[in-house]
Amino acid sequence: MPVDSMPDTAARAGLLAEAEKVRLLAAERAAEADGRQALDADVVAAVRAAGFSRHLVAARWGGTEGTFRELTAAVIEVGTGCAATAWCASLAAYSARIATHLPEEGQQAVWAAGPDVGIATGLMPAGRATPAADGWRLSGQWDYVSGVDDADWLLLCALVPPSDEAPGAGGQAAGVGTQAPPPARFFALPRGSWTVPRTWDNVGMRATGSHTVLVENAAVPAALSFDRMALLTGRNPASPLPAHNLPLQLVSGLPFVAPATGAALGAWQAAADGVVGRRRTSENEVRLTRAAGRLAAARALVEENAAVADGTERSRALVGRAERNAATAAELLREAMSPLLGCAGTGGLAGGGAFQRHWRDVTTATSHVVLQYETSAARTYTAARLGPTRP
Repeated sequence: MPVDSMPDTAARAGLLAEAEKVRLLAAERAAEADGRQALDADVVAAVRAAGFSRHLVAARWGGTEGTFRELTAAVIEVGTGCAATAWCASLAAYSARIATHLPEEGQQAVWAAGPDVGIATGLMPAGRATPAADGWRLSGQWDYVSGVDDADWLLLCALVPPSDEAPGAGGQAAGVGTQAPPPARFFALPRGSWTVPRTWDNVGMRATGSHTVLVENAAVPAALSFDRMALLTGRNPASPLPAHNLPLQLVSGLPFVAPATGAALGAWQAAADGVVGRRRTSENEVRLTRAAGRLAAARALVEENAAVADGTERSRALVGRAERNAATAAELLREAMSPLLGCAGTGGLAGGGAFQRHWRDVTTATSHVVLQYETSAARTYTAARLGPTRP
């Protein structure tokens, strides 16, 4: 790792050992992928072969049933070479976790070809579904679906009529305010059920291929759908595994802040590599040290969240702390970019260089909605510490 050493608790074995191989290949292809706005096919294959897709899948489907700590360490490792690859690897793992909420028959369908199938997710309820005799009819548009070009399955969230509320759907999800969200369900669709307008053209994370997905009146069997409240509350009726039974908010920041952490560490290394000869001034040494401190603090917060996710406690206080940690880590990563930019100088911003790509990726990744204090972290954290706001 470019800043400090990997903690002893994350031994370089299993997924983390494979992540090193993915990092080397992804870094080699990163500039080309950034220009094409798509990951190289060999990199996609390497991510699957490494075990990211299967990491949180149940053993009965051939999955690893791995830990969040190992997954987080592996994503950070890949991110030091290519943030877009790390982002897609991370979301592949977390999308598979969401798919574990499908009924048994639905899980059999998704993992019929093995545990390494690619799954992408449209997490926001952007579409609408209506009941049908054989299940559901789904239509809608979902923006920013990362990795959709390489997905075998999509999980899309859509609003449903209020009459479909499952028992307890009007209750309170952990970490959420007293007002329950509107009824919604997730729907699993196999490749061929959607179209993809090429809408993704961002300044950073360009190779994630986070395009728009369009679905028009798709038939979805009942076995390929589940109530969103199961994901929000952390009560999975389809799987007893602890990793499948924790509130979404407890881990919602991890899929996004871990790749950003890797990218920021990669930016530090790229800036440090340029501080040689006459450029190794006391000012640049201070800049590198200041940035390293922020990156170490950010990584500690991210690793704390992963450790909590591997634990057994599921309190509102922990949910609030996890959201606070993720938002704070993202803020620290952004702050670290300023002194590193001073180190890198004009040369570091040259097109095709590693530093400018990492810098753009950190800026883009940390702008994600779940990594903002204003979106939910401040409200959830203060509610847990101070109690709910007065009406």
